[in-house]
Amino acid sequence: MPRVVSLFLPSWSTDRLRRKLGDAAPPPETPLVLIGREQRRRVVLAANAAAIAAGLRIGMPATKAQALVTGLVVMDADPVADAVALERLALWALQRYAPIVAADPPDGLVIDTTGADHLHGGEALMLSGMVNRFFASGIFARAAVADSWGAAHACARFLGDPTLVIPQGAQADAVHGLPIAALRLDPAIVAGLRVLGFNTIGELASQPRAPLTLRFGPELGRRLDQAMGRVAEPIDPVRTPELVEVRRSFGEPIAAPETIARYTARLVVQLCRALEEKGFGARRVDLLFHRVDSSYQAIRVGTATPVRDVKRLTRLLTDRIETIDPGFGIEIMSLTATHAEPLVERQVISSLVGEPEADVSGLIDILGNRIGERRLYRLAPVASDVPERSVARVAPMTPDNGETWPDHWPRPTRLLPHPERIETMALLPDHPPVSFTWRGIRRRVKRADGPERVFGEWWKRDAELAAVRDYFQVEDDAGERYWIFRSGDGEHGETGSHQWFLHGIFG
Repeated sequence: MPRVVSLFLPSWSTDRLRRKLGDAAPPPETPLVLIGREQRRRVVLAANAAAIAAGLRIGMPATKAQALVTGLVVMDADPVADAVALERLALWALQRYAPIVAADPPDGLVIDTTGADHLHGGEALMLSGMVNRFFASGIFARAAVADSWGAAHACARFLGDPTLVIPQGAQADAVHGLPIAALRLDPAIVAGLRVLGFNTIGELASQPRAPLTLRFGPELGRRLDQAMGRVAEPIDPVRTPELVEVRRSFGEPIAAPETIARYTARLVVQLCRALEEKGFGARRVDLLFHRVDSSYQAIRVGTATPVRDVKRLTRLLTDRIETIDPGFGIEIMSLTATHAEPLVERQVISSLVGEPEADVSGLIDILGNRIGERRLYRLAPVASDVPERSVARVAPMTPDNGETWPDHWPRPTRLLPHPERIETMALLPDHPPVSFTWRGIRRRVKRADGPERVFGEWWKRDAELAAVRDYFQVEDDAGERYWIFRSGDGEHGETGSHQWFLHGIFG
């Protein structure tokens, strides 16, 4: 079942201009409109949220807008620059999210995420990640995912949710109550339908098709079927000359998995040659299948390091051929390195000189493409005395940064995600507890070592200016060893709550 994301950028023109102006841009709360010409009139072509809240709308004469809002900032619109920037944004999304991405002018992107959402933690997490990333860049966005482009496009623009996941097979119910303008029809057709009394898609879908087609043409029925998911709508993926791409066209469509695997191997050989000529290695590769019904199927694989190893790339791609539905046949196959980096060949160390370093990047590639590269990580030290801040998740092949964990006191092999409150009996200020209760079980302390005092990081938060923790390593009568601490120095209230917490467990 295909899954398509529609990313809606309602204030794309003004957001792009603000990013371009930088510090010279007007404040976000200042009403801003972009003016252009429609025939001989100067009208509002774009407006930010503050201008819309003030009562301005797209298509309003410029003079009327200036008369209605005091302090209105008026600038010239640049639709060509907006379109170019939208294409660049589509290329960025192609490299990050899925192999089939296209611009959806004038204010959106369309992304076919079929089979790719698990690489981003699922559809809900993927959409929230998209919207939050754009918001952090100063671009307001809404996103919806559905079985068809038409349904996702309508829900993203006419429902107020920042992110919306339409369950599989539920797109007809999702668009039933939306206005007919959500069908991406020509404004003249929308106006004509409203004259006849139609206001929602559901009202239109319940009517006989023939009279409507006779009056408004086939476009109405086609858009209605696309929104309901009855008719496929192909997405032409964005491509640029900078991308390294090879392709193969077939005189007769192919469909057998063995045939697809054979031509995949040949395309990988060609791609690796092209990458070698440029001195690049592939980090992300997309294999696209153009079916005879004008729809696309795709496979995306990523690598932990830049590679142009034919055997490794071929194995990663052919392992996922079973996910491809060839339909009535595939007439074009294209293989693209959507993310490539310079590749420096490493010298192989002879066993006579020293022990060769183990290369686990191939295993990391296999696991990353099966479960998602975000779920694969290693722990790296961070320069911080606070234990929970002294460790970070990094990509498996990230080079060491030179940081190490402190070795003057042992650290537990298992650090809890958050310190857990425990009930204790202890003498203040410097004595360890004689017993403690954790998760409903009382443990008597047999041995203890400490305290190790850890100070707060006052340069990060004012609340940590006087904060301290006293850590103890304790062993209970069953031989289990724990890492516990008291919040505060045991004497002064400003140093902490003087409550006890369990933070780690020794192996």
